[in-house]
Amino acid sequence: MLYVKDLHKSYEVGKNKYAVLKGIDFHVAQGEFVAVMGPSGSGKTTLLNCISCYIPFEQGSITVGGTHLAGQNEETLARIRNTKLGFVFQDFMLLDGLSIRENILIPRIVQGEVKKDAEDLVSQLAEIFGITHILDKYPAEISGGEKQRAAVARSLINHPMVILADEPTGNLDSKSSRTVIESFGNAKEKMNATIFMVTHDSFAASFCDRVILLKDGVIYRQLEKGSSRSEFQDRLLDTIKEMAN
Repeated sequence: MLYVKDLHKSYEVGKNKYAVLKGIDFHVAQGEFVAVMGPSGSGKTTLLNCISCYIPFEQGSITVGGTHLAGQNEETLARIRNTKLGFVFQDFMLLDGLSIRENILIPRIVQGEVKKDAEDLVSQLAEIFGITHILDKYPAEISGGEKQRAAVARSLINHPMVILADEPTGNLDSKSSRTVIESFGNAKEKMNATIFMVTHDSFAASFCDRVILLKDGVIYRQLEKGSSRSEFQDRLLDTIKEMAN
């Protein structure tokens, strides 16, 4: 579904060039929930921005559902973002002047296609994520956890190939964080959603099928769950401590 091969990305500051990603290789299968973790400066955000088509990369390839992202024009990239990728951001990115129902429909509104099937899907997603009661409310009237669950629903309205989540629990308390991460689990189980999440939160990552750990622009290790959530979190914490040494 998502293939990243020999990915290199660097930034130039004045006369200096800084390599951020140094030959990243991995893939995410259909229906898999994968997290990326690593210390500040490890390349997590840069990696996500490359996959999101927001920044170019110098070498390697990124393929989503058989489509190569490199070399596409802006119009094509915009279409890929709206139809093949779903986005969930740390700060929710809901529009205050629209109801929650309308916010969830935004990707369809952009396409100019708000038909009955889209309305029906909103109802289905709202039921899955427990937000039916807030569909006619506005962002200012609901909690942070409810906002993020609405954002997860919005990310699925176009049946994307991959959901890209950027620190989705970063602005939430522990109870709301768990609810949101469980929403991703529901999306995976009930809609076969494929999710690629950048996070610093080992608790959130422990719900994933696999965690990719980055250090200094390379993959330090990949851990597969294969155990209970709490045991997986312990392994993650041990590996993070090991990386720091």
